[in-house]
Amino acid sequence: MEEIRLWSQSFDKLMKNPAGRNVFREFLRTEYSEDNMLFWLACEDLKQEINKNAIEEKARSIYEDYISILSPKEVSLDARVREMINRKRQNPTPHVFEDAQLQIYTLMHRDSYPRFLSSSIY
Repeated sequence: MEEIRLWSQSFDKLMKNPAGRNVFREFLRTEYSEDNMLFWLACEDLKQEINKNAIEEKARSIYEDYISILSPKEVSLDARVREMINRKRQNPTPHVFEDAQLQIYTLMHRDSYPRFLSSSIY
C-alpha cells in the first residue's frame, strides 16, 4: 500500500516501479494511448542494447512501429524531434530516440498522469 501511495506523489516513482507501470499502462489502454507507454518501454529496452546489429534492428522496428507516419501506433512528436530522428537513424545508437522518449514521457506526465490519479484503476 505504501508503494502504491508513492505513485501519487511522483510520476517518476510510478514509472520506475514495474507494477506501477503495468497499472498505468492499463489506464492508458482505456484512453487509447497505450502506444505512448509501449514506445517508452521500447526505448528503454534499446538503451540497454550493446550489439550493433541488435541496435540497428531494434531502432528500425521502433521507427516503423511508433515514428513512421504510416504506423497505426504512431506517437505524437513535434517536427524538430522527427527531423533529428530522421538524421540519426542512418547510424543509430542506443540513444537515437532519447529526445522523442522525453517528449512522450512529458506528455504522459502532464496529460495522462493527472487523470490516472483520479481514475478507478488507481
